[in-house]
Amino acid sequence: MTSETHEFQVEARQLLQMMIHSIYSNKDVFLRELVSNASDALDKLRLEALRDGDLGADVSDLHVAIESDPAARTLTVRDNGIGMSREDVVALIGTIANSGTAAFLKDLRAAEDSATADGLIGQFGVGFYASFMVADEVTLVTRLAGESVGTRWTSTGEGTYTVEDAVDAPQGTAVTLHLKAEDSEDGLHDYTSRWKIKEIVKRYSDFITWPIRMAAEPVAADTDADPDADGGDGASEAGDREAGTAPPAPEVLNSMKALWARSRDDVTDDEYHELYKHISHDWNDPLETIRLQAEGTFEYQALLFIPSHAPHDLFAQDHARGVQLYVKRVFIMDNCEALMPPYLRFVKGVVDAADLSLNVSREILQQDRQIQLMHRRLAKKVLSTVKDMQAKEPERYATFWREFGRALKEGLLSDFENQETILKVSSFASTHDTEKPTTLAQYVERMKDGQEHIFHLTGESRQAMENSPHLEAFRAKGIEVLLLSDPVDEVWVEAVPQFAGKQLRSVAKGEVDLGTEEEKQEAETEREQLQEEFQGLLAWMTERLGESVKEVRLSTRLTVSPACIVSDAHDVTPALENMYRVMGRPVPQVKRILELNPGHPLVTGLNKAHAGGGDTTNLAETTELLHGMALLAEGGELADAPRFVRLLADRLERTL
Repeated sequence: MTSETHEFQVEARQLLQMMIHSIYSNKDVFLRELVSNASDALDKLRLEALRDGDLGADVSDLHVAIESDPAARTLTVRDNGIGMSREDVVALIGTIANSGTAAFLKDLRAAEDSATADGLIGQFGVGFYASFMVADEVTLVTRLAGESVGTRWTSTGEGTYTVEDAVDAPQGTAVTLHLKAEDSEDGLHDYTSRWKIKEIVKRYSDFITWPIRMAAEPVAADTDADPDADGGDGASEAGDREAGTAPPAPEVLNSMKALWARSRDDVTDDEYHELYKHISHDWNDPLETIRLQAEGTFEYQALLFIPSHAPHDLFAQDHARGVQLYVKRVFIMDNCEALMPPYLRFVKGVVDAADLSLNVSREILQQDRQIQLMHRRLAKKVLSTVKDMQAKEPERYATFWREFGRALKEGLLSDFENQETILKVSSFASTHDTEKPTTLAQYVERMKDGQEHIFHLTGESRQAMENSPHLEAFRAKGIEVLLLSDPVDEVWVEAVPQFAGKQLRSVAKGEVDLGTEEEKQEAETEREQLQEEFQGLLAWMTERLGESVKEVRLSTRLTVSPACIVSDAHDVTPALENMYRVMGRPVPQVKRILELNPGHPLVTGLNKAHAGGGDTTNLAETTELLHGMALLAEGGELADAPRFVRLLADRLERTL
């Protein structure tokens, strides 16, 4: 096939330009990313060779090789791993097929300093593109294991790339960087320098389980030695002596020790962090490191990490989740979903089992009893770590909850075994503090004497909920209300009946009885009197709004607003109705209740006009406006917005 020139996807081109202009402060990490990619390719080849005996790939000496040429100012990272097909090259390098790309690029452009940019890049994971921070041109030569013809990819990162056949390409992938001249001027960033390469590999890639080789430094030859002393023909060695050097031998730059198999005292935090970055392709340190070792009838080791930032695609359907699975140090699969529940999909790490088959499939894993036991133990370990963080390191816990709390709450709907623990480690915004969230345990400690329920309100934002008429009576009584604005909150509050013996109750549902028993009795007496006074208006409005509401009644929760919309205690909320419809699960529309504030002048005036036989049209329009205002106050939608606006404009005109 002849050479072809392609344009980068728009997002890829934009990202490349940012890389070329050095938005990242530590350029050394480009080599870490290339070595990490090479290591992944070796893992995949060994696994594929185990599964396919007819693959025809050479797996006898799998390794990563680094080659530098100071004269030509090139650096090559080579592996003999799985390789890529021509289609793979175009799909994986020419485009960025990642949810959240647009949001990522927008945030990246808005980054005010290099530290902010570092964090954003780390969240997204753009390893190969990091090459353009140090190179004017990048050439990639690759051949997929089992295929006979390879592919050569070349680009300067300026918008286009060329792809052509590489007939003599060896199995695996080689990435050659034509380095920028300016990076060698101070000597600290000369990426052809042997000491610089060794420093970077030791710092970032020492734990890689495959040997990372580099040609050893030439050793001066002994010119006085007898060229025939070895008794052989000595032709090759004599030639080397004539050149003044001994034949080069490869030097292994990394220790190749699996961190999870080493003693805790023998591993530094920096080594843990670099393993995390290798696994996750995140450029930031993890928030928390978790080690677990199970012994007995079923043995395994786990090294898990909680990231410090949520990835942009955490809530995308195609988000890759799960940890890496090894069996006796042999890589089996990436993103093993069977080992970690979906609500902990942000957890990264390694699980190394001693007794699983090397040829295990994802389908088999779903049914394997040992995997299920690991799944349960790992989930409990992560949750217990979060619980310890909450108790001992509140600032780190606050970071965790800000980044991953929304995902963790999904476990309240799926992990009933750990539901109580998840409730305990969860935090929620509340009316008690405008800045700091609260736990349910803290809420219960602050409950008023005689308060029987944990009150909450769901909505799109804290600001909207704080202005909700549903809070008026609670604010007047000094009763705390949880303010829940995540979409999952609409669902889990319906599924979780209680905490610490206290029922969770929405302030937008059912009747509200607050205060002491004496106060409740006084309120009931007053309500009966008002009910008789407003009985005619309530019946008339219920009939008038019959297509929209199931009942119009007097409210005990309003102190300022004239009216509000509420649901019966067991009704589905409008937001939940909409969520079900979006998911393709239609539910019957539920009529709700209009509550009136009997102390508001608008309501008392409406009652007086109705009792006095006022103009029916005027009463009907006022009723419609009152209902519309109540809907808008809770963030609802009007059935006929233009009509509402016209009625309101006419009414305002008559007041001038």
